[in-house]
Amino acid sequence: MTDTSQRIQCRWCRAQSPATATACERCGAPLDLRNLVSDAGWRQAPQIRDLTEIRFSSSVAQVDGTVVPVVDIELGAGDAVFFEHHVMLWKDEGVAMAVMDTPGGAKRLLAGMPFVLSVAQGPGRVSFSRDDPGEIVVLPIDPGVELDVREHAMLLASARLTYSFERIVGLTLMFAAGSGMYLDRFVAQAGPGLLVLHGYGNVLQRELAAGESVQVEPGGFLYKDSSVTMELVQQRFDGDGSGGGQSGGGMQAAKGLASRGFAGLKAAREALKGGGDKVGGLMSGLQAATGAMTGSSMTLMRMTGPGRVGIQSMFKPHFSG
Repeated sequence: MTDTSQRIQCRWCRAQSPATATACERCGAPLDLRNLVSDAGWRQAPQIRDLTEIRFSSSVAQVDGTVVPVVDIELGAGDAVFFEHHVMLWKDEGVAMAVMDTPGGAKRLLAGMPFVLSVAQGPGRVSFSRDDPGEIVVLPIDPGVELDVREHAMLLASARLTYSFERIVGLTLMFAAGSGMYLDRFVAQAGPGLLVLHGYGNVLQRELAAGESVQVEPGGFLYKDSSVTMELVQQRFDGDGSGGGQSGGGMQAAKGLASRGFAGLKAAREALKGGGDKVGGLMSGLQAATGAMTGSSMTLMRMTGPGRVGIQSMFKPHFSG
């Protein structure tokens, strides 16, 4: 007979499941795989098997598919989830819908972020999917825990989580002269909550020790524990990048375009359309002009532990309408 008192600890979310379970009941991660970690310390997000059940409160979620994954939820009576309205795929007729005002008001609207979030209330079934390839990451959040997530990464969150946001100053230029990057902040208050993210490409996680730092390209950042501090740093490049020939002229041309501000970016786009000698050695044209605005450097996000940091291998920018 199986000893029902034995439990298996999930190496992803650290929750405990019955010894007979093959997947974690809280996050869906397989329990029969080794703790695979790269030499650099990054752990791949668990590949949640089709139709794996994930339980929260009186509700059950299932993850379907792998290329463009879908999350189906059977909401229990009294349970609710909130989300950006365009990620809902379908729902039962009887599932009630509402809206949740978001903090920030007009600031969010101008930043291209949803002015309100949609709310689905049980009982009944509702399904979610983002129209892009990637991975689903399920993150249970216990009371008192705070998680910071990049904008538009949330697929859904249980209504027990409180929501706020914060703008990261200094990243406006990097994201094609948009409004920069915002962090969505989720906190569990009275009871545990569930946060489901969609990461573009593959998702990796690293647990930083106290004082340990890693520098992440802003487009790759996905989420972090609130205990992980974050600051923008400039990575300087040695030398002037001339290297003789056309490459030096390309950098000088890029800097010349950059000195003209956004008019220079427009000129770079037109140069790329023309091709041939018109482009010359512009070092990928628009990218070089954008980088030249901050000199011979690139902007990175320095993350310092303790805590988890999640990254995605693919970046898709979102623009305001």
